[in-house]
Amino acid sequence: EQLLPKGLAFPCSCSRSELEAAQPTLRSDGDELHYPGWCRERVRQPDRPHAIRFRVPPTAVRFVDAIQGAQAFDLTAVGGDFVIRRRDGLYAYQLAVVVDDARQRITHVVRGADLLSSTPRQIVLQQALGLPTPMYAHLPVVTDTNGIKLSKSTGAAAINTDRPSGDLWRALRFLRQAPPPELRSAAVATLWEWAIEHWRVQPLHGLRYAAIDPT
Repeated sequence: EQLLPKGLAFPCSCSRSELEAAQPTLRSDGDELHYPGWCRERVRQPDRPHAIRFRVPPTAVRFVDAIQGAQAFDLTAVGGDFVIRRRDGLYAYQLAVVVDDARQRITHVVRGADLLSSTPRQIVLQQALGLPTPMYAHLPVVTDTNGIKLSKSTGAAAINTDRPSGDLWRALRFLRQAPPPELRSAAVATLWEWAIEHWRVQPLHGLRYAAIDPT
């Protein structure tokens, strides 16, 4: 309701199949199709169900990530105008998370670096809606030795909760915190105390993906 009257969003009747058919001549952002702006000025097929897309600004979105450093994204070249409400009436992730964070008064967002490209989209929505922008910190994503992200969908083994101290110690090593070897079998509370006291963000600067150490 706030964005449409200001021209910051527009209805779009384009289907995914239509975008996929044109994709060979378009740029993409991972699994997300690039939107070429077909409905920016006028809905191509007004008799069809339509989504609502946010009109991305022509200038780069700049921000400083606490871990990844200075960032600049040209959303017109990476993804283009993005969906904020789907054709079925459900609100899309980018808008939902922005409103949810604001309502919960979230001040710091710490998440995986695979979501780094979502940040400029969320920032432009925050600015358009007059909402505060939290501090962002994107941690490196855990991969196997072949560079594949560890997740349930890729068949990664579950964490053994019977040995929390050992797994926490390995997690600290993954985060380049260099915990002493003698803490590997220490109590969980002791490990947390050490981690809080010795936390350093510098070793993680610019690191987006890292393979887990199997030892």
